[in-house]
Amino acid sequence: MSSLSVFRKVAVAEGISYLLLLFVAMPLKYWAHLPLYVKYTGWAHGLLFVMYAATLIMAWQEQKWKFGKAVLIFLASLLPFAPFIVDRKLKDERAESANDI
Repeated sequence: MSSLSVFRKVAVAEGISYLLLLFVAMPLKYWAHLPLYVKYTGWAHGLLFVMYAATLIMAWQEQKWKFGKAVLIFLASLLPFAPFIVDRKLKDERAESANDI
């Protein structure tokens, strides 16, 4: 399994955890007074964020991306829904490169 495919899986999981944190756990904390959901969802999201950064570095080296592309992909992890856009673009790039062969 390539580091790019591992990165794509981690990116999707990180994106899901971010959405759960923002749109499920945080409202439960402030509207239902259930802070425990933020604790555990935040912990999972933090772990996935670190994995996102680590697997991004591995994919960057393997794919020989330019520095700017790697930075943009990293910044995408800070925006809700952006990791899904990154995954889609990487999937499309991979399909295009497979067609070129």
